[in-house]
Amino acid sequence: MIAAQAALETKLLLRNGEQLLLTVIIPAVVLALFSAVDVIDTGAGERVDFLAPGAIALAVLATSFTGQAIGTGFDRRYGVLKRLGASPLPRSGLMAAKTASVLVTQVLQIALLSVIALALGWSPQGSWLYAGLLVLLGTAAFSGLGLLMAGTLKAEATLAAANLVFVLLMVVGGVMVPLSKFPSGVQSFLELLPITALSQGLREVLQHGSGMPWSEAGVLTVWAVLGLGLAARFFRWE
Repeated sequence: MIAAQAALETKLLLRNGEQLLLTVIIPAVVLALFSAVDVIDTGAGERVDFLAPGAIALAVLATSFTGQAIGTGFDRRYGVLKRLGASPLPRSGLMAAKTASVLVTQVLQIALLSVIALALGWSPQGSWLYAGLLVLLGTAAFSGLGLLMAGTLKAEATLAAANLVFVLLMVVGGVMVPLSKFPSGVQSFLELLPITALSQGLREVLQHGSGMPWSEAGVLTVWAVLGLGLAARFFRWE
């Protein structure tokens, strides 16, 4: 049941032009534009080496959280989830299927972003296995938070809140701007955000060639447990 629902969710996601704009075009534009134009001081080294991990983190945020929250919110409003609720598929199965569809989409996103970054001169370091584990943790964290929002708020409120959170996290989450550019008192708070943990963790691995960044992985794990746990507890079908 989960596999069948995941396949359906993936087809619907890839057919949605607005979702593709959010999940594919925006991260790609951020990567290409800020790599080519010297607008932001990203520190030593090539700008693309700093921006590529951030663009991957932004793609994970866009697909796992924003796109999923909005799509699920309107499915709930139009009664799609109510019909699914009458099927043998449990809430946990629906969340697993949606998360699986997000992972399939993200494989395509990361492949596209990697091609663009390599064309711009990106020289990734470190282990892609560690990067993949961070993406999995980030996907679980954002997916849980997105489903929690979609399952508790009205569709219109979810649309507004999800887009607002996306823009805010894109600005303050270390995606485009290094955390060192923010006041020192704010940095400690920003480091606890899941988007910051993901972007910084990917940067440690792919830019600096470090091993598994356990502190960032720990932050993502906490968010994943909280998000998925609360979504499973409070998600409403209608």
